[in-house]
Amino acid sequence: MCGIAGIYNYKTNLAVSNSAIKDMISVINYRGPDGEGVFTSGHMGLGHKRLTIIDTSERSNQPMTSHYGPQTLCYNGEVYNYLELANQLSKQGTKFRTSSDTEVILELLRKEGVSALDKLNGMYAFAYWDDAKNSFLLVRDRLGIKPLFYKETENGIQFASEIKSLLTQETQGSSVNRALIDSYMSLGYSPSDETLFSGIKKVPPGHYLEIKEGKLTLTKYWDMEFDKSIDMGEKHYIKETQVLFEDAVKLQLRSDVPLGVFLSGGVDSSAVVAMMHKLGVKDIKTFSVAWDYGSDFDETQYARKISKQFNTDHTEYFMTAQEFKDFLPQYIRHMDEPVTEAAAISLYYLALKTKEKVTVVLSGEGADEVYGGYSIYKYLEVIEKYKKLPGLVRKIVNPILRTMGDKFSKYADLSEVSLEESYAGVSFYEQNQKRRLYSDSLKDEANTHNIFKTLSPYYQYCHAQDAQSKMQYLDIKTWLVDDLLVKADRMSMAASLELRVPFLDHRFLELAATMPSKYRNKGYQSKYILKKAMEPYLDKEILYRKKQGFPTPLAIMFQGELKDYVHDIIMSELALDRGYFNRSEISKLLDQHNSGKQDHHKVLWQLLVLELWHREYIDTGIKSKTDVKASLLPA
Repeated sequence: MCGIAGIYNYKTNLAVSNSAIKDMISVINYRGPDGEGVFTSGHMGLGHKRLTIIDTSERSNQPMTSHYGPQTLCYNGEVYNYLELANQLSKQGTKFRTSSDTEVILELLRKEGVSALDKLNGMYAFAYWDDAKNSFLLVRDRLGIKPLFYKETENGIQFASEIKSLLTQETQGSSVNRALIDSYMSLGYSPSDETLFSGIKKVPPGHYLEIKEGKLTLTKYWDMEFDKSIDMGEKHYIKETQVLFEDAVKLQLRSDVPLGVFLSGGVDSSAVVAMMHKLGVKDIKTFSVAWDYGSDFDETQYARKISKQFNTDHTEYFMTAQEFKDFLPQYIRHMDEPVTEAAAISLYYLALKTKEKVTVVLSGEGADEVYGGYSIYKYLEVIEKYKKLPGLVRKIVNPILRTMGDKFSKYADLSEVSLEESYAGVSFYEQNQKRRLYSDSLKDEANTHNIFKTLSPYYQYCHAQDAQSKMQYLDIKTWLVDDLLVKADRMSMAASLELRVPFLDHRFLELAATMPSKYRNKGYQSKYILKKAMEPYLDKEILYRKKQGFPTPLAIMFQGELKDYVHDIIMSELALDRGYFNRSEISKLLDQHNSGKQDHHKVLWQLLVLELWHREYIDTGIKSKTDVKASLLPA
């Protein structure tokens, strides 16, 4: 697990300096504190920060050049099936100098080119330079577990694991991509290949960017292929889940350094612990975090139960409101873009505690997206069935629903629009409040670049699928990659900790694309197949208890310890002068929340994060690369 950065001046052949590459990697030192490497060759420059996991010797340092030819790899991540791939290459005559997965990827690419991507099982983002063919590749893994950003310049292209590396090469400072403000306010993140920094983009999951003969092309090499024409039956999908999960965990246990598990006590992380135990792992180390705000914010009793069952070495950490507030500036800095994932802050503190004992940690992230763990899927499926009633019936019923309060009025409203117009992801919130909050200028921009237009391509891709498949696909392509995985990557890497996610082995997604939706949710039971598959390993108390998730007590803190802090930030003249929002509406939201009349913590958190991001990245008035570097280094 590492950090990468580089410059390729393919348009002008301008030479790349070592100092430019060192500037780019110096601001992401936490991603790889164990080693540093720089490669420059004329108009190509690559930089690498190394966190040693596989083959910890210096012989596996990067950037790595093949001893067979002028091909060089700069790589972040893990390819878990590297031993099998190395064995195949060895049979074909390839000689290896290291025991690392880096060299396996390098030699596989050298021999097979982009077709090698179909063979990789893992999380990765890498740059591959073939000097002999004058060709360059930027590749991101199928699910987007590892980040990869780039910016086209007048000279060529710059790329990096994190946006802050690209900012070291800015001379004019950063500007806001205002077209994405509505997307951010709708979801709390930017569900797009663009970012809130003008000109900076993401390589999409399952894509590679290639530059050859002076031409840049972006190509998709993987996606979910839906085919539900054959129903293999419940027992088949249970067994397939068990086999896949065991193999995924087995592969992801490959490490030359100690590893552990983030354990919440929910189904997904408990399943990881259970499978490690089944595979014979001794002295499993587990780590949990909670808030001292009552049972709604504390699942440690269930984590302790799992720890006791599997005799793990268990560590718990309890967050405080003061720690939350103190870390906010670093949170904004590490996330790069504004992302309203409050649980990321407690994850960071947990990662710090975890790093004291291990360097690699597994988690249950992704199971909800694969197996349908969100209650909103079932709720909107009911709405879709209601839509199929005769129009005359709905014309009679809907006016009645609208007299029964906001909740039932919303049901009526949803029944009169398509799923594509009503569902923008699990974190989407009510549109009318957002419109009241916007200034006139932001309303105009939102009409042109609204969230539904942004998400339209995902619905078009799976247009023939059932409602649940559409919603899950959308969340896999947006909520998962641009929120949950951003949180997981940035907060773990901020602590120099590698985080692995067995449920996002791409084979699970391929299974989900062929499994009829009736097996994901059965009756009122979400993730039905996964829970049935885990019955041999976990007690029913763990499997079938009510889903809790990991909420952050923002509503409570914003009425208590953080009340003045939030008010002073979002009601400041600096914030209001940006011209995004109405002063009177923000004041109203604060008053209603502080009095307890309504809970507005979600939108208040969005406003707070957006303003803090502006102050960190847009208002800095940076005038030199030295100042950029100084402003972005961790406090």
